[in-house]
Parts: sequence; structure tokens; C-alpha cells
Amino acid sequence: MTIRRIAVVVPAHNESRLLPACLTALHHAIARSPVPVLTVVVADDCTDGTARLALAGHAEVIVVEERNVGRARAAGVAHALRDGPDDLWLASTDADSRVPPNWLLRQLRHAEHGADLVTGTVEVDDWSAWPDPLPSAYERRYRESVAGARHGHIHGANLGVRATTYLAAGGFPALTCDEDRTLVTRVRATGARVITDARDPVRTSARPDGRAPHGFAAHLLTLSAES
Repeated sequence: MTIRRIAVVVPAHNESRLLPACLTALHHAIARSPVPVLTVVVADDCTDGTARLALAGHAEVIVVEERNVGRARAAGVAHALRDGPDDLWLASTDADSRVPPNWLLRQLRHAEHGADLVTGTVEVDDWSAWPDPLPSAYERRYRESVAGARHGHIHGANLGVRATTYLAAGGFPALTCDEDRTLVTRVRATGARVITDARDPVRTSARPDGRAPHGFAAHLLTLSAES
């Protein structure tokens, strides 16, 4: 099925500091898209200027009070689906991340060749808040995992899926972490075609105070203790 429109969903909890850079990067990716793109920022239990900044960045804003990234992503997708799932591609990233300029274009090219879901990798933008041994330990494990795993890494910050495939798989679960991995597992169970592309990684924050309780920051904290 031909993709004729895209919706990008960005969950955000008190992300006024990092969201503007996320939206600027998305703007550059949208400029290269051959089809119309809707950006949906889900302001989840925010007490700062996240919603205001999202509107200023030309995104549509959904306000929820979940403190649950799975429910936030699902709420953004539900908004994007208001005109139905046909010919719609759903892309997902995070408010503390910056997508590369070819991000949407690359996902669309995979879709044109039959992919139903596309996952990509991430790279850390700043290690200054962490001990010196951590970056090399992280990079080593990450490379080994990408090379050794059959499907590579899965990140909600770098993911895209056909809307029809998303619905057939049951969507994002109401989880505080690993909602991205669970969605991909569900999609695979339907027999849909999943592609992992390690080119053009999304740059993401390495802040120690992550928003998801068992998310990327928690992983870095564990790895730092072991290094």
C-alpha cells in the first residue's frame, strides 16, 4: 500500500529544555518528505512550557496525565488516526532526541520496498555528565549487540510503522518502559515485515535523570556502576 501521509508522535514529560531542538531536527526531516507530515506532541503530565513550545514549533498538542510513555505514545497515535489508517505511516521519536535529515525519507523508502515496520539505532550526543570509562563501555556493548542480535536494537526514538500494521498488532501497550520492544514483538507475531536500519542514527540525550523509570538513563546508570 502506498504511503501518502506521515504522522510523527513525540511523547514529552517536562521537556521544555530539549523539545525545541527535537522539533527543529524534525522540521529539517519534514522538509525532505515527499508526502505531508503531521507532528503530534503528547504533553504528558507537564508542569512546564512543553505544550506552549510544541505549539510554537508547529506541532499539534495532545495533553494527557498518564506519566506512562506507552499510553502517551498510544494517545498520540490515536490522534493521528482520526482520519483513518489507510496510506498513513506512523513515525516515533522522543522529545530529548534529534532525528537526522533523511529520517523520514529513509523510512518511506523501506516502506516502498515492502517494510511494515522500520527500527533504527541511536547515538549519544553528550557524555559530559558521566564518568570517563562509560562511553567506551557503552559503545562496545552497543556495537556487539547490534552485530550479534538478529534484529538489532529497538528504540521508540527511532521507529516507524504502517498504521494498518500498528492496529493489527494491537498498538503500543500501556507500559512505563519497553513499549517500543513490545510493539515490535507484536508486529512480528502478525507476520509483518520488520526492517532494522543502522544508518542515520537518531542522536539522543544521555542525561542521568531520564523520564522513563527503567528507560535509557536507567540503563546507563547500571552500565556506569559496572564499568
